[in-house]
Amino acid sequence: MMVSYKDILCVFMVCFLTKYCSSGKVHKKHVQENPIVTVTEGKLRGAVGTLLDGSKYYSFKGIPYAQAPLGNLRFQAPLPTKPWNGVRDAIEHGPVCTQYDLSISKLIEGSEECLFVNVYTKSLRPNARIPVMVFIHGGSYSYNSGDSETFSPDLLLRHDVILVTLNYRLELLGYLCLDTPEVPGNAGMKDQSAALRWVKNNIARFGGDPDNITIFGESSGASSVTSHMLSPMSKGLFHKVIVQSGTCIHDWAIDRNAKERAFRAGKLLGKETNDTNELLEFLRSLKPTLLTNLAQKTMTYDETYRGLPDYFIPVVEKKFDGVEAFMDEEPIDLLINGKVAKVPLMIGYNSAEDLVLINYLTEKLDVYNKHPSYFVTKELAMNIGSEKLKEFGERVKQFYVGGRNLTKDDPEIIEKIGSDIHFYYNTHRFANLYSASCQPIYMYRFNYDTDLNIIKNYTGFRHLKGASHADELFYMFYNFLNKKPYDEQPKLRELTLKVTTLWTNFAKTGNPTPNYCTEVEWLPYTATGKEYLKLEEKMAMAKFADSDRMRFWNELYKEAGVAYIK
Repeated sequence: MMVSYKDILCVFMVCFLTKYCSSGKVHKKHVQENPIVTVTEGKLRGAVGTLLDGSKYYSFKGIPYAQAPLGNLRFQAPLPTKPWNGVRDAIEHGPVCTQYDLSISKLIEGSEECLFVNVYTKSLRPNARIPVMVFIHGGSYSYNSGDSETFSPDLLLRHDVILVTLNYRLELLGYLCLDTPEVPGNAGMKDQSAALRWVKNNIARFGGDPDNITIFGESSGASSVTSHMLSPMSKGLFHKVIVQSGTCIHDWAIDRNAKERAFRAGKLLGKETNDTNELLEFLRSLKPTLLTNLAQKTMTYDETYRGLPDYFIPVVEKKFDGVEAFMDEEPIDLLINGKVAKVPLMIGYNSAEDLVLINYLTEKLDVYNKHPSYFVTKELAMNIGSEKLKEFGERVKQFYVGGRNLTKDDPEIIEKIGSDIHFYYNTHRFANLYSASCQPIYMYRFNYDTDLNIIKNYTGFRHLKGASHADELFYMFYNFLNKKPYDEQPKLRELTLKVTTLWTNFAKTGNPTPNYCTEVEWLPYTATGKEYLKLEEKMAMAKFADSDRMRFWNELYKEAGVAYIK
C-alpha cells in the first residue's frame, strides 16, 4: 500500500471523525458520582470513568485556561479567563481548534475559541501531591488536539500520575507573524505557556503536585517543550521535560521568513498588498476556516525541496516595548549561552523516523539527484556560500549512495537520509549542548517493531526495519487505532507497561530506572560517552546512536562554523 505524506501527516485526525471512548463502565461504589472541583475561575463538575485495569479515575474535560483573542485582537496573545457563576460542566471536550485535515481533504471547523485543558486523576485530595504529566500534542503546529479519543489516560494513570492534555491555536491563528507589536508571532506558544501557568496554579485542586510537573510532547509537541525550556515566559512552570522526536533547533521548528509568508498567504486569499496594516485588517475579517491549509501553498521553490513543509510555526520575535515575547533570541544561541531551564531531560527518537516520508521524498528524487544540495539543512545553507553548499550536497550523495542517483528502489536509504536531516542530528546536538547544564539527561532510541507500530503499518513500508515517526505514541496512549492489537496480544500489553513505567518513573523521580531491580539501568547521557538506552526487545545501554552518520553530519556543521556535537 502506497501512502503519501499528506495521508500520514494527519492519520491521528481520523479520531475526530471516529469517536471511540476508551473508558468502560463507571464503578460507582466508593466513587464521587459528580465530582466537584473549585479552580481559580469557579466550580467544575467532572465525570468518573474506569481505566483498562479496572481502577476508577476522575475526568475533567474542556476546562478553559485562557480566552482566545477575537475580532480586532485576533493573532495576539491569549487573554485571561473570566470567572463563572455556579458550576460549569467539564464532562465533554471543548471544541478543537480550527484546522484542516489533509488526509481527507476536509476542514475541521472546530472553533477559534478552543483554549481548553483536560485533567485526568485518580484522586481529588488536595494534599495528595501526585506527580503531573502535561502532554503537548504534535501535528506540525497545524492540526490535532489533546482530546482523549487519541490521547487517553488509560495507560499512564495506572502508574499513579495525573495526565493533563491541552489545545492551542494552530497554523495562521496560532503562528501568524507580521513583526509588529500587534502580531509579533508565537501566539500558539503563548497559549501553551498560559496552559502551563493554569496547571501550576490549579493542579493541587485535582490532587496534583504543583512542584512536580513534567511536560512532554511528540514531534512539534517535542519541539514545543524544548522551546518552553528556553522561554522566559514559561520559567518555573515545569520541573522535568520529555522530548520525543523533535527539538526547537530543527529546521522545521522555526520560521525565519514568516512576514513574507504572511503576505503570500494574503495574496492567496485575495488580498495583494504591501501594507502590513491592510493585510492584518483583511486577515482579521476572514472566517477562521480560511486561515488553514496554507503552509505548503506559501512555500518558496527552495522550501519545496529543502526540509519539511511545516510553516506557520514558531519564530524569533522582534522586541517591542510593552510586549512580552515568548522567544526573542535564536534557540541555538540561548542553548549555547545557557539561557535554558535547568531541569532533568529525557530525549530521543525512533529508529526509522522518516518511514512516513519515503513517498514524499521519492516524489522529489529528480531534483535531489540533479541538485543534492537540497539535502543540506537550511541552517547550514544560511551559513555557507553557494559553492560550499554545492560541495556539501555532493558529499551527502557520496556518503549515502556512493555518488550514484537515488531511485524509488532505495526506500531504506531515503529513510536514513531523511531521518538524519529531519530528526536525528539535531536531537543529538540538543542533548550534547544541553549537557553543559550539568542536569541529568536520559537519551533513548525507540526500536520496538510490533503490531502497535500503527503509523508504520500505514506507510506501505512495513517490511523495512524500525519504528516510524510517532509509533511510540501507541505504547503510551490507548485509542481506537491500537485497540485491536492491544486487546488481543498480552505481550503488547506488557510492552506498554514497560514503556509507560520508564516514562512515569522519570516524571515521578527524574530517573526512569530508580533504585530497584529493573531489566536494565538507564544511565545518564554524557558529552564524552553519549550514552543512550536501546528501547527494543532486549533493552541495553549503548554509546552514540547512529554514530557513523552523525559524525558525517557533524563534520559538515563544524566546517560551516556553527554549533556542533563535541
